[in-house]
Amino acid sequence: MGVLTGRTALVTGGSRGIGRAIAERLGRDGARVAVHYGRDEAAAKDTVTAIEEAGGRAFAVQAELGVPGDAAALWSAFDAHADGLDILVNNAGTSGRREPLARATEEDFDHLFAVNTKAPFFLTRLGLERLRDGGRIINVSTGLTHGVAMPDLIAYAMTKGALDVFTSTLAKDLGPRGITVNAVAPGVVDTDMNAGWLRDNPEAWRTSSEISPLGRVGEPRDISDIVAFLASDDSRWITGQWLDATGGALL
Repeated sequence: MGVLTGRTALVTGGSRGIGRAIAERLGRDGARVAVHYGRDEAAAKDTVTAIEEAGGRAFAVQAELGVPGDAAALWSAFDAHADGLDILVNNAGTSGRREPLARATEEDFDHLFAVNTKAPFFLTRLGLERLRDGGRIINVSTGLTHGVAMPDLIAYAMTKGALDVFTSTLAKDLGPRGITVNAVAPGVVDTDMNAGWLRDNPEAWRTSSEISPLGRVGEPRDISDIVAFLASDDSRWITGQWLDATGGALL
């Protein structure tokens, strides 16, 4: 049996990129995984199929984040398949348009915070009645909140900074229930979201590789393996922490 056998996990944005890697890893570890998606139903079904073909159990749940009623809609879809939760991974997010302060718009700012900050806040709030004692909450943050400043991603970094505060404060609040809350902070990772500026740009790939002392660009599995540790009993004495998952890029 896997270390997560008998547990149920929800991974938001679980159909692609880092989210898919997390969903598949938790499935291999024995968890029954709810794969959340916003619009790409085909990708979510592919992820569910991949988990099942590897011997795991999974189901897809749809809800667009960043719109009124998003948290309630997601939990309604989840409740149709499961009657409780053990692991919540707040992974879904958007980087929005890369714009410095001088060109930022209120519309883009509001959308970023609605998806990256407000959605996980209220998803967690509504999820607490479903989350069993001894559970896990894992928030996906970014290395941009510690030591790296990128003017073109100022609003995005702000959304994740708020998520970091949410992580540490919630950990203190939920400690009496034995629930741990931690944040994982990736650096540059080779995903579809980064394809436009990374995969097709040899110079960007070289520069991004050199940032890490390990000499390469991160892969989704690098992040999913860290999340899997935090979801397991082995992480029981870690809570309220921001874990640097940048491959040493902040050294």
